[in-house]
Amino acid sequence: MTPGARDYTTQVLEVVDPGLQTTIQDYPGRVGRQALGFFPSGPVDSLAFRVANLLVGNRPGAAALEIPLGRFHASVLAPCTIAVCGAEVAVTLNGTAVPQWESVSVQAGDHLALGLTRDAGYRVYLAIAGGLAAPSVLGSKSTFLVAGIGGHNGRALEPADVLEIEQPDEKKPRHRRLPTSLRPSYADAWEIEVVRGPHADPDFLTTEDYAYFLDSHWRCDLNSDRVAVRFNPHRFDWARDNGYVAGGHPSNMLDGSYPLGGILAYGDVLTILGPDSHTSGGFAVIATVASASFWKVGQLRPGRDTVCFREIDLDQASALGAHLNQILDPRNFQAQ
Repeated sequence: MTPGARDYTTQVLEVVDPGLQTTIQDYPGRVGRQALGFFPSGPVDSLAFRVANLLVGNRPGAAALEIPLGRFHASVLAPCTIAVCGAEVAVTLNGTAVPQWESVSVQAGDHLALGLTRDAGYRVYLAIAGGLAAPSVLGSKSTFLVAGIGGHNGRALEPADVLEIEQPDEKKPRHRRLPTSLRPSYADAWEIEVVRGPHADPDFLTTEDYAYFLDSHWRCDLNSDRVAVRFNPHRFDWARDNGYVAGGHPSNMLDGSYPLGGILAYGDVLTILGPDSHTSGGFAVIATVASASFWKVGQLRPGRDTVCFREIDLDQASALGAHLNQILDPRNFQAQ
């Protein structure tokens, strides 16, 4: 039994091939710990993550697997209900194709396999009825790889790892699916909504700099991960010559707190701060991804996808959040 887990867990999956860097996450993660140096961790694409949980009858934030790029194989050890959401992959059970975005019943002895992600999108989420069992560290089961805490011994999954679930809430599982019209669409050229600042023009960037930021297509660097999505370098003109007491580059500033989804000007390189990022530092944050649009960051494929940023105001950001909540309304999940 997993150390710290409750005594009514059930061993449900044995990992055969964990893929690139599969981790256990929950939502919203380690909130309220930024003063201690912890960003929340949790899924980068919380939309697909929460949908997967709702499909199997879990609460939206229950612990589940985040699988970047797919290629995950496991043996089923006990009967359970699963759902796979996110980027399109070939999902097979004993070699037979099963659908994404709906619940699927599996039996002991079955072999579950996910292929590589196809075309658009990058991360896949696998939820199991009952939710994965793992110790809670600082209020969350989410894996934080940088600190080696949470999830399965604080690390990505490895072959022969055995995963456990807690007791499902539903005694008799129901079949659910999310209608096609409500499923998010993925692309290789993205538009992501942002709110200006806290360090934009005219104090840090020039008006022309900020216009260039919004009008350009930024390519995701190959060295992007859960810590940050990095983009192709660009030398802005900046509204000042240097950072003065904070440093020689105009992007330098005295250390301050960073927001999740902040777009950091790390010198000449823009980066989106991910859920495993650092909580503070001395660089300007020229814009912040709207929380309701952050799920898109989780589906950016490193080394290929491009992003165009669209500025919105706080009222528009609130409206986006309301729309997201409508998608996650349990009444949308057709039960059979």
